[in-house]
This record gives sequence, C-alpha cells and structure tokens, in this order.
Amino acid sequence: MVMGVLNCTPDSFSDGGRHFELGDALDRAEQMLAAGSIVIDIGGESTRPGALPVDATEELRRVIPVITELRRRHPDAVLSVDTSKIEVANESFAAGADLINDVTAASAPGMLELVAASGGAIVLMHMRGEPRTMQTDTSYTNVVAEVHAFLRRRAADAVKYGIPPHRVWLDPGVGFGKDDAGNLALLKALPDLASLGHPVVVGPSRKSFIGRITGAPVADRLPGTLGALISVVETPTAVVRTHDPEETAQFLEIAMLVREATA
Repeated sequence: MVMGVLNCTPDSFSDGGRHFELGDALDRAEQMLAAGSIVIDIGGESTRPGALPVDATEELRRVIPVITELRRRHPDAVLSVDTSKIEVANESFAAGADLINDVTAASAPGMLELVAASGGAIVLMHMRGEPRTMQTDTSYTNVVAEVHAFLRRRAADAVKYGIPPHRVWLDPGVGFGKDDAGNLALLKALPDLASLGHPVVVGPSRKSFIGRITGAPVADRLPGTLGALISVVETPTAVVRTHDPEETAQFLEIAMLVREATA
C-alpha cells in the first residue's frame, strides 16, 4: 500500500513550499490518488531534523482546508494527518480525516482516547527526543530489539484504550534518531515488526541516510529510496510513505509479481 506525502509546509526537507497553497496541495493530492496512492498523508508541521515547532492554530490553518476539500472530492480516499497535537487531531477527525500519523507515538495525554472515540486509526512511530534534538544520540545496544519493544508497548496501550489492532499502525522511525547502520537494520527487520500483528509503515523516502551513503542530493534519491524497500516485498501489511507514489507503486507492483512468479 502506498501513502503519498502531502507537505502543506514552507520548510519540509524535500518539497517545502511546493504545496503550501491550497490549490497546489489539492492538485498534488489528485495526482497521487490517480497514481495509486491509497492514503494521502497531510502535514502542516515539518518533522525534519532541526525543524522548529508550529503552534496548533497555524497547523490547523494549513491542513483543515485540504482535508475538507479532499473529503468532499474523494469520499472513499483514506486521509491521514501528520500531527502529534491533540487539538489538530480532533479538528482533523471532525473535518473528515481517517488516520493520525503521530511521530511521538501518541505521547500527548488523551490522544489514544481521542482516536478510539473517533473510530479512526493511528500510526505510532518511534523517535528518540524531538525533531530538533533527535539526531544528537543515535546509539543503541540493539536498535531493532529496542525499537520493536517500544512499539510493542505502545501498540498494547492503544489496544487497551479500545483501538482495534488493525487500526494501530507501527512505524520504526527510519531517519528519526538512528544512525545509518540502525536505519538499514530496521528496514531489514520490517517482517519481524509486522509479526507483532499490526500494519507497518515505513518511510525512507529521500531521507538523509540515503544521501550520506550514496552522495545523492535530495532530488536524486529515488533509486536509493526504492532500494530501501526490498523488505517491503516480504511484508504484505506494509504501508510505504513516499514523496514519489507514482514510481513507488510501479516498483512495488513489479517486485510483488516477481516474488510470486512461478516457472
């Protein structure tokens, strides 16, 4: 499954400012849906390393018009909102969102209760620290074991609050407080994370670790991004969060067919 990234921000690392205006955001969402994106992930606050926080009022101003209009145009589309603020989550559900993509794994008091009451879903992501500080400490004794243990606990908390397991999605947080080796290990271990019984979200799209490994600038990291998705082929419940849904959907279609091919 492909989740297309729609950054309604002026400062996101990959496409900040390109979809900041409502018309531009809607046009890009239409393109991604036509290309096979099942989920559109709408963000009003950048979570790139070093990003500064945005208050709830401004974040709502950026995302609610997009949610409202997309829901009107596409009643069956799955709309996600990339936020960790309970006020933004609440208003987003009211406007027609289906899913909250929370990089803090629902750390805000009341977030899990809100999602349960709404009947929506939530992505719980692992991140050490916050966007401004997350890359200051990337050391782990065993990054896969520690990240998976954290997500297992948060998923159990979500289910305890009444969110069905299929509405609790887990994201290992590639690029969020991990070094290059840790990112690669987490990507390789996607099938193990999926064995916890929840959909898995993975977002290596154009990330800095690809640039450090290959030397490619942000605009030229699509090949590296697709290479990072090898384990997705062995993870049927995986959701790929990407800035390039057209190419990603094509890659996954062929990769899955090759995997299933018989002589």
